[in-house]
Amino acid sequence: MSLVPTVDLTPVIRGTLDSHDAERTLSQIREACADIGFLVVVGHGIPSAVLAAGRRAANEFFALKEADKLAASPRQWNPSSTNVYRGYFPSSADGKEGLDLGDPQIHPPGLDIDDAHLLESNRMPECLGPKWHEDVELYFDAFFKLGGDIVRAMIASLGGDPARATRGFARPRSTSTLRFNYYPAFTSPHTRSKSDDEGLCCEEHADSGLITILQQCDRGGLQVRDQNGRWHSIAPAADALVINTGRALQFAFGDAFRATEHRVLHSLEPRLSIPFFFEPTPELILEPASFGLDWPSAQKPVAYGEFLQDSLMQFPEYNRAL
Repeated sequence: MSLVPTVDLTPVIRGTLDSHDAERTLSQIREACADIGFLVVVGHGIPSAVLAAGRRAANEFFALKEADKLAASPRQWNPSSTNVYRGYFPSSADGKEGLDLGDPQIHPPGLDIDDAHLLESNRMPECLGPKWHEDVELYFDAFFKLGGDIVRAMIASLGGDPARATRGFARPRSTSTLRFNYYPAFTSPHTRSKSDDEGLCCEEHADSGLITILQQCDRGGLQVRDQNGRWHSIAPAADALVINTGRALQFAFGDAFRATEHRVLHSLEPRLSIPFFFEPTPELILEPASFGLDWPSAQKPVAYGEFLQDSLMQFPEYNRAL
């Protein structure tokens, strides 16, 4: 049996969390999130055409001229930009190129609230046509819905109140992020593992947010570390998605679920991966009670925006900007 289980989300997508069919699915989700913090999901309801639209949009963006990509950068790489969080970062930041996109429903100049930098609008170069924006919006909408379904299932699996995943994640105030990652074809590793000296193109880390939904590269390379420190590969499968829990969810659920370190092995071929970070509004308080769970907080409760701000400092693409 694989360390990372494959779970059929069909009962969850149907919204029948109290059905007999859902009982087994919720148990599988609970066990995977408590043990390794990762699961592969099928039956998630996202059509192949939507997954392809995301890949198409990512490839089109990364094929742009460097000047056009930098026009989409936040202030750290583009002094004329009004953004400090959303946008493009070059490979000089962390060995890979990336594009962080917020909710397409957030229009310029963004949302004028506390933690407003987390709710900036996307500032993209004019050379990207309407079809590109349609693909991004289609992908974001589908993955946002799936994120809500998964978080509701996670809450239900622990005996909490799934409705809390609706009130605390309302658009467009959700800070959810769609990221395009492009790993260039370096002849030597970007970095090496501190645990076993393995060559890497993405260093070992645990995600900051609540959950990540990943359309991984068809070349593979993703590895997760078990509780004994051993690394295990997660093989890509057509139309399957990888789910993992982040540090914010571990914090919010009082350590009931684990945020697990993972990494990406070095490859001589270029790689494209698309994670979607399903995130709440900045003001959502991270504590079990916010999700209808009846056990005390393991630590002092904190608002998500504050938690995320502190967590992002571990990543080179953010730690000089926020």
